[in-house]
Amino acid sequence: MNQETPANSASQKWIVRIPEVFSASTQEILSGLDASSATALGTEYQLITIPGPEQLADSPSSRFIRWKMPVDHSWPCCPQKMEGFIEKAAQALARKFSSLPLQSILVGQLDSAVTNRYYKTLASNLRGRTLQLFPTLPASDSVEKQAPDKLTLFCLLGKEGLFCGVTTPRKANGFYAGGTRYISHSSGSSISRAGAKIAEALHYLGLHAPAPAENSHWLELGASPGGITSELLNRGYRVTAIDRAALDPRLSQAANLDFHQIDVATYAPAPGVSFNAILSDMNGSAMESMKQVLRLSQYLKKSGLIIFTLKTSGTEDFQSMNQLCDRVEQLAAEAGFPRLARTHLTYNRQEFTLFFRK
Repeated sequence: MNQETPANSASQKWIVRIPEVFSASTQEILSGLDASSATALGTEYQLITIPGPEQLADSPSSRFIRWKMPVDHSWPCCPQKMEGFIEKAAQALARKFSSLPLQSILVGQLDSAVTNRYYKTLASNLRGRTLQLFPTLPASDSVEKQAPDKLTLFCLLGKEGLFCGVTTPRKANGFYAGGTRYISHSSGSSISRAGAKIAEALHYLGLHAPAPAENSHWLELGASPGGITSELLNRGYRVTAIDRAALDPRLSQAANLDFHQIDVATYAPAPGVSFNAILSDMNGSAMESMKQVLRLSQYLKKSGLIIFTLKTSGTEDFQSMNQLCDRVEQLAAEAGFPRLARTHLTYNRQEFTLFFRK
C-alpha cells in the first residue's frame, strides 16, 4: 500500500471537491491554487499537489472548493479487483491512525453520481471493519455528534483507490466525507428545492456556530414560492416573508407567518419589530440584494445572523465571478458584517451561500 506525501511536508497532496457546475473553470481554479499536479477522481474531485494549506484558505480559488482533505495515506488500486481489500485496508488504517485522538472515522464515495451501489456498500463495510480495530471513538455512532474542531479520519473510496486524511470537519468544510449531508428534494411533498437548500445551509452552519433557537424570528427576502419559508416554519421558527410574487397556496393559513407581497426595497418593519436572522435568496443583482439586506440589518438583534445566497448571474467568467464575490463581501464587511463562513451547497447553481454575524 502506497502512502502519498505527508500533509506537513513542503509540498502537500490534497483532495479537493470542485462542484460540477464550476467544471468549466477547473483549470483556472487549480491554477489559482498553484497546483503543480492534478488528477481527476470521480465526478468532482481532484488530487492535487500545492505549496501549502494557505492556498486553500487565501486564494481567490478557495471559494470554489466545496470540501478538502489532506492526503495522509493512499492506496491507488481497483478495490473491486483486490482480494481481501476491506481487511487489508482496515488493518493499514489501524496501524497508521489508531494512536491519534480521533473522534470518528468516515468513509465516502469518490463518485456519488454512479448508480451502482458497489462502492457505497464497500465504503460502509470498510468503515465498520475499521472501527472494530480502533479504540471506541466518541462520535463513531453518529456523524452529527462530531465536534467541528476535533480530528476525524476522512476516507474517500472509488475505482481509483482509497484516499485518507486526518483533519477537523471545520477545516474540511463539511461534517461528512465529501461535504455536508445530502438532503433530498421531493417535488411532490416540497414547495421548492429551496427548502432542501436552507436545510443543508443550517446543517453546514453547525461547523461555525449554533443555529438560531426555536421560535427565533426570521426575515426572509425573496420568499416566493415559499420552499424556504415552509422549511423554517417546520423547524419552529417565526417568519416574516417578503416578495412581490405570491407564496404557494399551501402556506395561506400557516401559523407564525407574516407575508408581505411587496417589493423588498419598500419594506420596513413595524415599530418595535426585530429579527434574529435575515435570509436572502433574492434574484437579480447581488450587489443590490446585499444593499437591501444591509439596509434592513438595523433591525437585527445583537449577534444576529445573515444567510445570503450570492447569485453570480451576469458574470461571464471565473475572474468576473471572483470580482463580484469580493465586492459583495467587502460591502458587508464595511457595514460591520464580517463573513462567518462561505460554501457551495448541493442545490446551489452558480452561486454561493454566505454567512455573516452582526
